[in-house]
Amino acid sequence: MEEIKKYKFEPKPEFEERMNEILKLNDSDEKDIKAFWQIVHTPPRNSIRCNTLKISPAELKKRFEEKGWIIEQPFKEHEEIMIVKNPLLPGELGRSKEHLLGYFYVQEISSMLPIIALKPNENDNLLDLCASPGSKTTQAAAMMKNKGNIIANDNKLDRIIILASNLERCGVSNVIVTKQDGVRLCNKLKKLKFRFDKILVDAPCSGEGTLRSSPKTFIMWNEKMIEKLSRQQKILAASALKILKVGGEMIYSTCTHAPEENEEVVQYLLDRFDIKIEEIKLPLKTREGLEEWQGKKFFPEIKNCCRIYPQDNDTEGFFICKIKKLSEKGEEDATT
Repeated sequence: MEEIKKYKFEPKPEFEERMNEILKLNDSDEKDIKAFWQIVHTPPRNSIRCNTLKISPAELKKRFEEKGWIIEQPFKEHEEIMIVKNPLLPGELGRSKEHLLGYFYVQEISSMLPIIALKPNENDNLLDLCASPGSKTTQAAAMMKNKGNIIANDNKLDRIIILASNLERCGVSNVIVTKQDGVRLCNKLKKLKFRFDKILVDAPCSGEGTLRSSPKTFIMWNEKMIEKLSRQQKILAASALKILKVGGEMIYSTCTHAPEENEEVVQYLLDRFDIKIEEIKLPLKTREGLEEWQGKKFFPEIKNCCRIYPQDNDTEGFFICKIKKLSEKGEEDATT
């Protein structure tokens, strides 16, 4: 059996101490904590999402098997999610004819979960506020069958170019791409009295959940960055809530484990808006949102948030919160 490649990067002592405390608060014992540190030093699996706008999961699987690839579909209710089990050469997935034709998107399973939780449909007006490179935008478009409307926004031209390229490759036709600072865009749309049925805020974050695919995060990690990001995320999420319809739903998600960027942001929203944190049903193991962190107590309903740890499902790490807007209370002063 081929030995699993391990990364040479090691966590900073401060990060290791913090992460151990987070895991303990989330019902981890010593064995589970050890499993976490073992798996974050191994590469992630080759997971992909079939683009049902162009091909069925059955036909794509058949094409792969004709190549000699071994394909696993781990979730019966989501046949579009696939794992390539056999070893591949570097870049082999991206160079394949099927990828170039837009038949599939290379996407980590945990990254697919925010859109699965949001459940966009053909009649929705949807905002993907931080959309590039387009994994979740293309996923939403497929679930909406290229109907309804999606505004996919990002704030940098190089990221917009990548987003537009992926939308074109995947045959997406129900998306308007915008280049704007997220808060500024929300404020403009609010003045125009434009409202969305559903919003995805997959916020820029410290990336603690991506250690397997981006081990340099071990080196880049620092607490000051987390504090800065937390302030930005609160303003971004609050701005998005202002343009969500009453009765509409918003997903706030990150690919980090830091409570300052997750539960603390959700608590900020609960303090300022009339919202409900909804329960989420996902096809893999999740853990509840934390009830407290470093002396800060969070509202009990924050337990409805989902934490995804790599050792639980052999994925990357993620945080997902589903928010339902109950009234317009708090819209005028939520970001002050």
